Amino acid sequence: MDLDLRKLRYFMVVAERRHFGRAAEQLYIAQPVLSRQIRAFEQELACTLFVRSTRSVELTAAGQQLYEEAQGILATVEAAVRRVHDVERDVRRIVVAFSAGLPVSEAIRAFAERHPEVETDLVPVHWWDPAAPLRDGRAQIGYLRRPFDDAGLRTIAIGHECWVACMPARHPLASRAELTFADLDQEQMLDVPNRRTVSLEEKFELIASGRGIAVLPLSVAVSYARPDLVHIPVTDAERVETCLAVAADRREKVLRDFLEIATATLRARTAA
Repeated sequence: MDLDLRKLRYFMVVAERRHFGRAAEQLYIAQPVLSRQIRAFEQELACTLFVRSTRSVELTAAGQQLYEEAQGILATVEAAVRRVHDVERDVRRIVVAFSAGLPVSEAIRAFAERHPEVETDLVPVHWWDPAAPLRDGRAQIGYLRRPFDDAGLRTIAIGHECWVACMPARHPLASRAELTFADLDQEQMLDVPNRRTVSLEEKFELIASGRGIAVLPLSVAVSYARPDLVHIPVTDAERVETCLAVAADRREKVLRDFLEIATATLRARTAA
């Protein structure tokens, strides 16, 4: 079958807003029209994407899978169109993918000082497949957090960070200076087997509302700091490595220059 990109975009907005009315407002179309388009899309795919009730809209397992796949599909299409326009305009561009919580701005500023003629864009990655933008062509370089499949990629180690348990500020464990996994044995954990969230914002809202605890890299917890949450080091969790990654067959000088500058800049920041 031919995949209707317009319906796919409609699906994505509903999946993110979890509400047909708010999704319709964002798309500037009538809610009945949006509902008909989504029903038609489900019929074309021969599967149910949403569980609908009078108060909420939730993704089915198939809908969740499509949501994850569709982000890459739509981003790949947009990246291809951008590359076509760049060729037409004779623009040189580097796209950098980055994991949540890993700031790459200092490296980009340092690179821009040396190569002001090269435009730089950013692509956030998903924790379940951080290397995807490097494989599908959306990005040339990634600043990523392991683990990920590095087959066909060249990686440069940048540093390590610890894991923290993120929980409501009123949780009984919230006053502890540090924790171990044994301390969390009886806690409801927000992880993949129990509940996969669409976004980090959703995960932190669930944590704040008392739906569970999540163990996250420190940089993620710090990036989403809020007064109703605390994050506590998990001392027996193995530290996670951060690294730069590029396709092994990419040898352009501009990419080599970016890697050199980014390696020095990010390592210095990590050590600070």
